[in-house]
Amino acid sequence: MIQYHDREWGVPVHKDTVLFEFLTLEGAQAGLTWQTILNKRENYRKALHGFDPTKIALYKNKDVKRLLSDSGIIRNRLKIAATITNARQFLVTRKEFGSFDKYIWRFVGGRPIRNKFDSLSQIPATTEESDAMSKELRGRGFRFVGPTICYAFMQAVGMVNDHTTKCFRYDMV
Repeated sequence: MIQYHDREWGVPVHKDTVLFEFLTLEGAQAGLTWQTILNKRENYRKALHGFDPTKIALYKNKDVKRLLSDSGIIRNRLKIAATITNARQFLVTRKEFGSFDKYIWRFVGGRPIRNKFDSLSQIPATTEESDAMSKELRGRGFRFVGPTICYAFMQAVGMVNDHTTKCFRYDMV
């Protein structure tokens, strides 16, 4: 967790496959700890062809069965089905906007929101931006993209800087 915080969390991401990875992992995390997901991240990368949405969008029942039997990932049928659905919708959205990056970063005006929280207790679970993102993604057919998941996604990919002002990473990202 320390390495993830110190090197990755909150750093702006603009690569479509990495954005898809985080969207998938945040959805998988629902009801679980982020530590659980980080521990399974490499297994997810192997099981999901490096988070390649083009390959995942083609998954059939045999792929679902393979994933349900893979103890290296979260074996939840609804989350697996959502991953496949989201890959398909990701491709549609990417085609419409030229990239998923262009689409998703619109929710913060194309640049990170730099919050100024002094303590972790001040950090919200959702914001107007995450609410809007969730509503639009669901309208596009994405699943496991509620406002809290969307806000965690926004934090992870650097759309918002929620490092506290006392954190050494605050000025770095």
